[in-house]
Amino acid sequence: MTPEQIPLGYYTHLNFAFAYIDPQTFHIAPMNNSTASLYKAVWIAIGGWAMNDASPTQFIFSDLAASQTAQDAFFDSLLSFLQANEFAGVDLDWKYPVSEDHGGRPADFVNFVTLLKRLRERLNQSGRKYGISITLPASYWYLRGFDIINLEPHVDFLNMKTYDIHGTWDKTNHDDPYKAYAHTNLTEINRALELLCRNNINPARVNLGLGFYGRSFTMKDPHCTTPGCQFTAGGRPGECTTTAGVLSNTEIQKVLGANATGTHVTFYKEDAVKVLTWDQDQWVSYDDTEILKLKLELANRRCLGGTMVWAVDLDADGMLNEALGSAMGMKKAQV
Repeated sequence: MTPEQIPLGYYTHLNFAFAYIDPQTFHIAPMNNSTASLYKAVWIAIGGWAMNDASPTQFIFSDLAASQTAQDAFFDSLLSFLQANEFAGVDLDWKYPVSEDHGGRPADFVNFVTLLKRLRERLNQSGRKYGISITLPASYWYLRGFDIINLEPHVDFLNMKTYDIHGTWDKTNHDDPYKAYAHTNLTEINRALELLCRNNINPARVNLGLGFYGRSFTMKDPHCTTPGCQFTAGGRPGECTTTAGVLSNTEIQKVLGANATGTHVTFYKEDAVKVLTWDQDQWVSYDDTEILKLKLELANRRCLGGTMVWAVDLDADGMLNEALGSAMGMKKAQV
């Protein structure tokens, strides 16, 4: 999907992902793409899996949150970056504070609040109202590392990432090692939203994250394909995503369209989960238009402020984009 093909009428904000932070200077790496200037409300997203999982960048957020000197350098660089590229705000996608397996430390719980408080103060001093959002995981294992009560006052949005709850990393789960579960499901999403509710988080600030992709597995036993059955590895890489364990909606629709022998879709209505199996041992959980409708109904019941998508370009044929826009009564528009 090219920038010109993005259905702007369906979205109020676009997060341009991802920018990275230099681990030596805490400056944002230069950006050569001028695409962001085409749109009205475009924010820069900083972080993501690549920055949080790989050395030497794995500890950047933790180091940044612990040092006011590093923060000052980052704030100056960020403001210059926002102004030069005409961004309207910044999203911090830290995966995950406190989590040792992602470069986190116990002090992150308090330090992240300090970082956001000082960031808000610095952006307010610029004379322009820049927005701030952070990404929250639906998985309680990681959500517990966020001091959501004290983080909320300093942000405009809390983007609840209701996908990637499960994946190939579950092979190290001590309770259920190598067990395949859907990477997104209403049961665990509701638990996360209930936690926000119990802590009096304003639902109008919460955006429900929707994944335009699936998490896939190669199953150990072709005759055991229900959630909870064992897997041996991530599913085969797709032609475009080229990553084991991940398939874009476009790639999933291609598998469905091929209708190969053994292709089967199972709908687990209570959890709002669809699982596609094919080629004997391939397994992927994903959202389609029916699942999106159920999740939008949940967002409305919970009085959430909106929805967010990761990522618009994973739906090249526009099926999910159009379903989302139609459900919200919004009209498609393009550059």
